[in-house]
Amino acid sequence: MSRPLRLRLTLWYVGAFSAVLLLFSAGIYFFVQNILRDRLDANLRLTLQMTTLALSHPNLSMSSLGAGGQVGQSPVAEALESPRFPSQLVAVVGADGRVLARKPVSSTLHFRLPAHPLRALPSPQFYELAESSSEADDSCRGVYQLTSGGSGIPLTVIVTDSMEPLNDQLDALENVLTIAIVLALLLTGSGGWLLARHSLSPLAAMASAAERITANNLGTRLLVGPGDELGRLASRFNDLLSRLSASFSQQRQFMADASHELRTPLSVVRTAAQVALQKPQRPDSEYREALTVIEQQTGRLSRIVEDLFALTRADMNQLPLEIGELYLDEIITETTGAFDLVAQLKDVHIKSHELRETPYRGDERLLRQMISNLLDNATKFTPPGGTVDIRLVQTGGDYEITVSDTGCGIPEELQPRVFERFFRADTARVGANGFGGAGLGLAIARSIAELHKGRLTLQHSGPEGSTFCIYLPAPRVTA
Repeated sequence: MSRPLRLRLTLWYVGAFSAVLLLFSAGIYFFVQNILRDRLDANLRLTLQMTTLALSHPNLSMSSLGAGGQVGQSPVAEALESPRFPSQLVAVVGADGRVLARKPVSSTLHFRLPAHPLRALPSPQFYELAESSSEADDSCRGVYQLTSGGSGIPLTVIVTDSMEPLNDQLDALENVLTIAIVLALLLTGSGGWLLARHSLSPLAAMASAAERITANNLGTRLLVGPGDELGRLASRFNDLLSRLSASFSQQRQFMADASHELRTPLSVVRTAAQVALQKPQRPDSEYREALTVIEQQTGRLSRIVEDLFALTRADMNQLPLEIGELYLDEIITETTGAFDLVAQLKDVHIKSHELRETPYRGDERLLRQMISNLLDNATKFTPPGGTVDIRLVQTGGDYEITVSDTGCGIPEELQPRVFERFFRADTARVGANGFGGAGLGLAIARSIAELHKGRLTLQHSGPEGSTFCIYLPAPRVTA
């Protein structure tokens, strides 16, 4: 089960802030630790230098050596009387490892020597000892150095200080940082939750509104807020709803028009059959007449169904294309010749200008159907004595095929709809000579042009006639 977006945003926000806060706190902790340690080391080094300087006094000479060649207590002790840091413990160790003097004599700080103090070097050497037991607070840090003193006898000076004050300060800092981190995370989590809730509330409102939108109320729109990302999302969603609403309207109109177009020939077929069957016996001529009507209407039904199937496959990009080498001028000449007989019966003259050889790559069958649909449309709505003119020229990188007629034209307010399916202008619903159509020819022609990466447009339409233009991309000529 996925977590809510609000919770995920809060967790990401708190996690990122926690990482930054922990890194920052760790940096502060180690920075303060280094400063305190450097200060402690500086104090230890200062005391070591002062003690070494005191032991090099001329009064501390060979005459101060006691029996056995050892340094006496009094001269060494006097050398340690200079001011020192009160928390430090200073000791002088002889060559045999015996403590010759220490200051202060009595101290709460346990005097703990490093592991090998007799191997001291002339340069200062630091050491650090942890607590000897869980109950003893005797952790310390010290420094020792080998010196000859005024007597010329090797002496080891050891200066040590307790680590407890430093550890206490670091523990206090750690507690402060821990409390600060906990409080900061609580405030960050609460603030992040409220911020995510406030920021995502428009999204929740949009989701609730979207759940109430169905196919029956596609006119409902989401409330568009400020011009931020959520506002743009609502605006784009409303645009999507507008396109869906238009698509649903077109689909409903398409179904209504298709039902109307299919109902008319079916009604004619049914009526012809019923009339023929009303009497037990009829003359053969009446039966032949009824069968002729049925044959005409079933042919019309077949054409409508085939056109609808072709448009559906074109919408789904499943209309098969058999691309091959061809010549557009030959297709236009052959298609025009096929329409000459129909045009002559209607007393319409089809005129094709001299066509230049025009090589092209495309689907010959579909291109013939596209030009046939335009010629059929032009011939159908051109009155007797009129002319249909077809031209083929190359303009720039396109082949331009124009089909012009001298028909009644299309009203200006209806021209944007001429490529809609089942659309027929009222003034030309049945044509000049009573020939009707389903209103699918131009829609199919445009789909074929688009399948060939071209376009079909209505260039002009008026009382003097209409002109349709097909633009097909010309093949590139390679050197």
